[in-house]
Amino acid sequence: MNPFITLAVFPVIFLGELPDKTMFASLVLATRGKASHVWLGAAGAFVVHVVIATTIGVALFHIVPKRVLEGIIAAMFLFGAFFAWREGNRDEDHLAREEASKHGVMATAFIVVFLAEWGDLTQILTANLAARYHSPLSVGIGSTLALWSVAAIAVASGKTLIRHINVATIRKITAGVLVLLAAYSVWEIFH
Repeated sequence: MNPFITLAVFPVIFLGELPDKTMFASLVLATRGKASHVWLGAAGAFVVHVVIATTIGVALFHIVPKRVLEGIIAAMFLFGAFFAWREGNRDEDHLAREEASKHGVMATAFIVVFLAEWGDLTQILTANLAARYHSPLSVGIGSTLALWSVAAIAVASGKTLIRHINVATIRKITAGVLVLLAAYSVWEIFH
């Protein structure tokens, strides 16, 4: 393990992930469940992606067509938008009493982040950096820490939103954001 490589990789991956759709998905998911559960689900998905990127790398991206992945991602975002909108239409008393299950929130965060991150810029960057530096462990640690940091920022932001805007409004906004993310994924299929 080379700490200098880890330190060099961290800012590259951190900055690459900041404007990413995965960050926005984590932020939105944090408005629906406990922040630590969303972070744990997202963190698990990021670990799996970093392992894939540093071991199999770009070769795997050539096996699964990008259009197929983007189609699956778009469908998942639309599915999430439907449920967020439906939840936003429920009455406030019911929303206040409702508590999302720990495993459900973590599983949802894992699945959404796992699908959205597949073949993403930061996964490809991680694979390229691992190949360039010939140090998968150092690159993997730097990438993982960067991705976890961005996810922490996203879920903290989501929890701040819920203190200032009512839950029903946040869920309707969530639905709108998920539809936009689905549209972006569909756009990616054709470009």
